[in-house]
Amino acid sequence: MPGPSKSGQALFLGLELSTDQLRATIVDENLELVGVEAVDFDTALSEYQTQGGIFTTPGDAYTTPVDMWVKALDFLLEEISRNHEVSRIKSIGGAAQPALVWWKSTPVPSFPSLDSRLPLHSQLSPNTFSLPNTPVAQDTFSHSHALSIEAMLGGPDHMAARVGTCANSSLIAAQILRVHETSPETWARTGRVQIASAFLASLISGTWINMGEAEACATGMYVYASGGQGHWDDEVIEYIAGSREEAWRVRGWLGEVDVSGGGRRVATVSRYLVDRYGFEPDTTIATFTADYLATYLSLVPSPSDAILSFGPMDFLLTSAPHYLPSRLYSVFPHPAQDPSEKRKYISMLTSRNADVPRALVRDMYTKSWSAFDRLVSVVPPGGSIGLDDKLFSFWLLQGDSHPLSHVKGIFRFETGVKVNEFRDLRANPRCLVESQIISFRVRWARMTSTGALGATVGRARGNSSLVTSSAAASPGPGQRTGTPAIGQLGTPSSGLGLSFDPYDSSSLPARILATGAAINFPAVASLVSELFNAPVFVPTTQLDSAQITPHRNAPAKGYPGRAALGGAYVARWVWGKERGTGRGSFEEEVRRLLAKRWVASGGTPVRTHIGGETPVGSGANTPYSTRRTGFGAAVLEEEEEDALEEMERLGGDAFGEGELAARLRSATVSSTTTTTTGASAGSSNALPSTAFTTPDPGTANTGPASETTATGSTAALTPVTALPTSESETQVGLAKVAEPDVDAFMAYAAIVPEYCRLEGMLVKALV
Repeated sequence: MPGPSKSGQALFLGLELSTDQLRATIVDENLELVGVEAVDFDTALSEYQTQGGIFTTPGDAYTTPVDMWVKALDFLLEEISRNHEVSRIKSIGGAAQPALVWWKSTPVPSFPSLDSRLPLHSQLSPNTFSLPNTPVAQDTFSHSHALSIEAMLGGPDHMAARVGTCANSSLIAAQILRVHETSPETWARTGRVQIASAFLASLISGTWINMGEAEACATGMYVYASGGQGHWDDEVIEYIAGSREEAWRVRGWLGEVDVSGGGRRVATVSRYLVDRYGFEPDTTIATFTADYLATYLSLVPSPSDAILSFGPMDFLLTSAPHYLPSRLYSVFPHPAQDPSEKRKYISMLTSRNADVPRALVRDMYTKSWSAFDRLVSVVPPGGSIGLDDKLFSFWLLQGDSHPLSHVKGIFRFETGVKVNEFRDLRANPRCLVESQIISFRVRWARMTSTGALGATVGRARGNSSLVTSSAAASPGPGQRTGTPAIGQLGTPSSGLGLSFDPYDSSSLPARILATGAAINFPAVASLVSELFNAPVFVPTTQLDSAQITPHRNAPAKGYPGRAALGGAYVARWVWGKERGTGRGSFEEEVRRLLAKRWVASGGTPVRTHIGGETPVGSGANTPYSTRRTGFGAAVLEEEEEDALEEMERLGGDAFGEGELAARLRSATVSSTTTTTTGASAGSSNALPSTAFTTPDPGTANTGPASETTATGSTAALTPVTALPTSESETQVGLAKVAEPDVDAFMAYAAIVPEYCRLEGMLVKALV
């Protein structure tokens, strides 16, 4: 039992229930980082035998034991109470992965009473839950059920217009329908279902917490209406439940939706936490939300920004002024806004084929992340030095978002013709990453063409006071030269068969704020910047963490998770509003507090971690990096001859005589590569990676940023380092890692029509 309360600043706790860990982040009143704790499911709870926090079974089923989450919370609360003055924690916020918890009917309608002398997991045993192992976001086993709901509603356009989203594999409505059709025993003994974020908040508050409206809009069962007038869709629920009587049961399971906007307390901390751990009885519980939305909040983006999150699933999010649902994207109410504010929304694009294809390509062609990054860097844009023979690949291991929801397989194209494999195997890593980023580039353009982001977007939207970076104050290449008129290029967009002009960057984001392991790779950061013609920033917390474990999505020990940090920010915002000290919207208040901290600290960057030295090359250190990848890479070091020979063994001379050797010698990352041509998509290497972008198979980290190749030699993956970053971005904990290149942007714009043509052929099953 903790000792008596001590004087000091108020503290704010953010919790994050991710796929692989349960994390906690603690900040003070000025949003300075003061504490980080984490429970890793695979290591701390090895008895559950999860891999990356999940179970995988045949049929694209990915589940996780709910009991493991409960036990992890016991461990985490013990660590928090042992290492921090919990009596100073005034407010708690949080986030969780999109998943559903199925409670048995016994603890309903009241939340189970808890004895503070016993841990949670001894009182909420696996028998408490009617579905002990619940599907997670990567699960695609409910895909056919999602399609049946979509068909019942008249197709994807009608479904999106009605419930805000069209069919996707992890749709909550589809998961409920699957249980109804395949597990009547589970259905019969269920008394309540909760989204994981609300489940976590309920465990902390000791009472039933309803899901927020933002997450309700992603279920496929909710009809959004402004002013808090949204409601569950009775027809959809009746279709799922099979009858009107059963539909009433499901409505009871779901509970009401919290339409407050996230700007107020939803509960106070439970008596259990007060008695067992020493929390103050009036500790505020703020609204918990989805992890991707909490990550968005942690980066306090301007309206002209886009958040690009790499991971087991990739996300691209941006603010939107209106709720205009479409099958082209998802849209949610902003999860942290006051009822007095003008309504704000967040639009999101997703890709299910993310870390797994990247890890598979690494395994098939390099066996080393450093070699993977190096190949992406040195192989010519489009995989070829020619202008008319660019290479394209589509790695669709799972049914993805519209328009590729029905397409599965690995597809490669050379000179517009489908091939089983590229003539030069070295093109595979670059073509994979290009296709993933081009897909977001194309889907962003389709989204903006609908008017979803308002009449003016991109750089025309960048009038926020926050956008004062060097890219804004000193326009980047695309801004200096201006965006060429279509007439100047001689290729009108109508002649390209597209709904948008690929050469026009005015509708693209002013900045890309990126997270996730893949953006730690310099070549990937460069590609993102070139394809979107915008500077790329990463949080300094990630930049520092990347110097230790560059290939992990999970932060290194002592570094905060972004969603946990977002939860802590929301907790601080709600507490300030209650006290009457908060000013303006969530984003305005966070920026104000960080600016205040900056001034009070004499211009010291925000703390990125707890314990240890800040690694060199991070956003908190200088000198800044001067390296570039892709177009215009500087010659910085001579490659080792054996590395060159290994690389050249992998393929022929498709890049032209001497071209690859020259590019290899201009590469900025030195590594030893190994090659394999025997791996296949059906091999064991195709198992999904959830906790991280996967280290090298069968090896462990031997030190900071280290990997071991199959030949036994050690190859260091040198992650991105900070470029000169303006004061305004440094204040909020961002560091620039890549600058746009207008020539590269134009070169990629030229191949966008061919990408769209090939994508259309896949959609129509013409190849």
